[in-house]
Amino acid sequence: MGGEVARLAIHDPPYNLAAFELRSVGTFIDWCKKWLISTEAALASDSSLYVWLGADQNNGFQPFPDFLLMMRDQHFQPRSLITMRNQRGYGTQKNWMAVRQELLYYTKGKPVFNIDAEYTDIPKILRGYYKEINGRRMENLERSHSDTIRAGNVWVDIQQIFYRMEENVSGCYAQKPIKCIDRIIRASSNPGDLVIDFFAHSGTTLLASEILKRKCFTVDIDPIYAEISIRRLERFRATGRLGWQNGHPFEEEVPDIKASAIPTSVDSAQEVLF
Repeated sequence: MGGEVARLAIHDPPYNLAAFELRSVGTFIDWCKKWLISTEAALASDSSLYVWLGADQNNGFQPFPDFLLMMRDQHFQPRSLITMRNQRGYGTQKNWMAVRQELLYYTKGKPVFNIDAEYTDIPKILRGYYKEINGRRMENLERSHSDTIRAGNVWVDIQQIFYRMEENVSGCYAQKPIKCIDRIIRASSNPGDLVIDFFAHSGTTLLASEILKRKCFTVDIDPIYAEISIRRLERFRATGRLGWQNGHPFEEEVPDIKASAIPTSVDSAQEVLF
């Protein structure tokens, strides 16, 4: 990083559910410690860390609980547990449908938190009495039309990525919506700040940083995702488009492959594309 330090880290590591050959929880947590040490070394004394992490309800909600315990020994302070609601879910008829993703928010020192940048269009989703204004009784749903509602730690206004959306990147099974990364960057950094992301995947943090005038350093251990991130940024700079919708990043090399034929698992996607 040439001596530079970041004000914000946004990490979306593999959850030890699909991307990895399934490893023991202990092995996964030991691996997390390694990239957390690198993260701390790359962050300024006043900085923020956001980590997306899964909780497998079929396996003791791992790796979520062991990750939380491990973080007690790190030099970060816990600030919030954010839940983002998915439109689609998974489960059986013998359990509640799982429609959430967990986002952990930690800090070092006293980092910036921009309340003004955090106003949002998150709607009120429950009807009910709010208060009386000028003798008229208002409901929560009426208040939801205000443009000065702060985002809470339950996000229900963000569309889960699917192939009909412009920002879709086929083959990226864990792609995060630009809107959620935009919200994090606006709240926890200022224009010109450096943002780091050690798990580039579809390049969403890189793209959102570009749009919001932040500098971003991102990496990925998989050269395919590294190439996807580069091509996505280049495409945005050339066309203003956020992704490929129902196309894919390798259309010039393999134009006869339709996005519908690209599997969502990492290994099979690599096999088809290359």
